[in-house]
Amino acid sequence: MNTVQTRQARILGYTWRYLLAAALIAFALIPVIWVISTSFNQAQSLSSARLVPRNPTMENYVHLLTRPSLDFKRWMLNSLKVSVISVAIIVVLTCTAAYALSRFRFRAKKFVMMSIMLVNVFPGILALIALFTMFQQLGDFIPVLGLNTHGALIAVYISGAMSINTLMVKGYVDTIPREIDESCIVEGATYWQTFWKVVFPMIRPIVITVLILAFIATYGDFIIANLLLKGNEQVTVMVGIFRFTQQRMNTDWGLVTAATLLAAVPTVLLFYFSQKYIIAGLTSGAVKQ
Repeated sequence: MNTVQTRQARILGYTWRYLLAAALIAFALIPVIWVISTSFNQAQSLSSARLVPRNPTMENYVHLLTRPSLDFKRWMLNSLKVSVISVAIIVVLTCTAAYALSRFRFRAKKFVMMSIMLVNVFPGILALIALFTMFQQLGDFIPVLGLNTHGALIAVYISGAMSINTLMVKGYVDTIPREIDESCIVEGATYWQTFWKVVFPMIRPIVITVLILAFIATYGDFIIANLLLKGNEQVTVMVGIFRFTQQRMNTDWGLVTAATLLAAVPTVLLFYFSQKYIIAGLTSGAVKQ
């Protein structure tokens, strides 16, 4: 009798778990499926859209890429331009700074580490007004770093991503034995050669992780880009889609959902083809050898 009750209790427990998992999956997937179906729907409103459109069409995508008032292709190019430049600089500065903090000894090392940790604690949203004022005044002296420029946006992205990524890469570099560096120095290599030819290939998983996470953060940013970019020719895709929804009383949700799906393609593809590197980068440096 006890065996039967135990088996029933186990089956009941598994049933509740599967039902909860199914509910969570449905909660996550239904909005995505609804957006996809709306993008293929001829209707412009969400109220008349169906989960499975009666007459699916590519009309929304054609209008999105050909309508001059949208300028969607320019928005995408702006986002890719800002993200690629920001990520390249972030990776270079993060790796060199992490290597220096991990291997070198200098007086201000503890102060630098403490400053990085304090920057992580400080909410970045509180600095928006200060950023706007700073770049407004800086543009009078350095136009490339003024308001409505990609240079200002890239500078903010780089400064915001340096702190946490530097600590993450440093933790990974700490797992590499110092004897490897010392043997390279004894053989006549410089510190830069040691880092670039020996250490850098060994920390490639965490470098790829930083690259992907930084790209996702910069490409999908809306708040800072909406604050600093004003002209239609400079805005990124996230800001452009938002402003398109504010221009008309009756928003064409078919175009909006189509734009949302196309804007998500670079991030989805990047994450899909590199997810194994993210897992390896986040877990390999978790335990010090």
